[in-house]
Amino acid sequence: MLNFIFCGFFLIAFLSACMAFFVHGEADVFEALIKALFDAAQSGFTLSIGLTGMLCLWLGILKIGEEAGLTNLLAKALNPLFKKIMPEVPSNHPALGSIVMNMAANILGLDNAATPMGLKAMNELQGLNKTKDKASNAEVLFMVINASAVTLIPINILMYRQMLGCANPSSVFIPILLATSVSTLVGFLCVALVQKLDIFNKVVLAYLAAFAFFIFGVAFYFSALDANTRLYQTKLIADFVLFSFVVLFIVSGIFKRLNVYEVFISGAKDGFEIAVKIIPYLVSMLCAIAVFRASGALDLFVEMFAKLFAFFCFDTGFVPALPTALMKPLSGSGARAMMIETLQNYGADSFEGFVSSVMQGSTETTFYVLAVYFGAVKISKTGAAVPCALIADFAGLTAAVVFAYMFY
Repeated sequence: MLNFIFCGFFLIAFLSACMAFFVHGEADVFEALIKALFDAAQSGFTLSIGLTGMLCLWLGILKIGEEAGLTNLLAKALNPLFKKIMPEVPSNHPALGSIVMNMAANILGLDNAATPMGLKAMNELQGLNKTKDKASNAEVLFMVINASAVTLIPINILMYRQMLGCANPSSVFIPILLATSVSTLVGFLCVALVQKLDIFNKVVLAYLAAFAFFIFGVAFYFSALDANTRLYQTKLIADFVLFSFVVLFIVSGIFKRLNVYEVFISGAKDGFEIAVKIIPYLVSMLCAIAVFRASGALDLFVEMFAKLFAFFCFDTGFVPALPTALMKPLSGSGARAMMIETLQNYGADSFEGFVSSVMQGSTETTFYVLAVYFGAVKISKTGAAVPCALIADFAGLTAAVVFAYMFY
């Protein structure tokens, strides 16, 4: 699948560039392609190096929690669920604790912490994988959940909206929460269908009900706050919880009489090794995405969708936000740039900017997650991960449009 995606992006980019050159007379299109290609290669390497520090930090902290038994304790709370949805992972396996920590970081919108924790989980799941170049069922499910990750506190989106002068930057909070919940639920159900998981037993249903209750409880609480208080509290909660985790892990290590510093260094070394492994995978995917965008293919897709919606007499008010939606699975920074551009061009308080902001928070960057997570463990055969993740993306982005119309 990754081979198909990689080759497809380059071939589509070439065809699009040829059309731009021969039909529309854009003489500099191939120059733009080469520049995008070289810039993406450099960017991929820079991103990997930048990720090294975060990987060292968070895998060092996680190593302390693992040695102190904290991650195992967290995993026990979800053990009944994991037995049903990841039956091949033994109870109390270290991967389960890392998965829980990764999910918690994603929920809090802490991308810098979530990625290192997720990579650690993938490495531990790979240890159970009998076919090393093909993703296991557990790895597919974990990847799809990451690619559609529920974001409880989309702090970066709120801050960008505030910086651009939005009167009520946190107005997108509840639509994002609901849209990203739809994305995650659809992704999970798709994988469950493919893997024939028994999701209608009372254990899974109980956890799903608890998840839904939690999401709607959070939505209800924050909906009762005024805009400024909501923005302040979301940032405060994220920062407080993150640093509290760090202190909790260190204190637990002290109580267990560990040499906390040495344990941290041991985990940090693992982080450095993982960062080196993902460089070629990240560079390859970013280069493919860059030429796809620079060739004008993305603009053609936006134009095609705009005409399609107009033909069927749908309201096209959300169409200017489509570049964010189409870029989101491909590039997180690209989608963020599209969102900012929409906010600037149409106004920070415009409907177009509102839809674009909700789309930005509705799902994760699927192909980045694919490249980083599967690249870290050298998996080339991704199974149902890509189609299930893209279905989840589509569901989340569609939900983003629906909820934007409901809440704007």
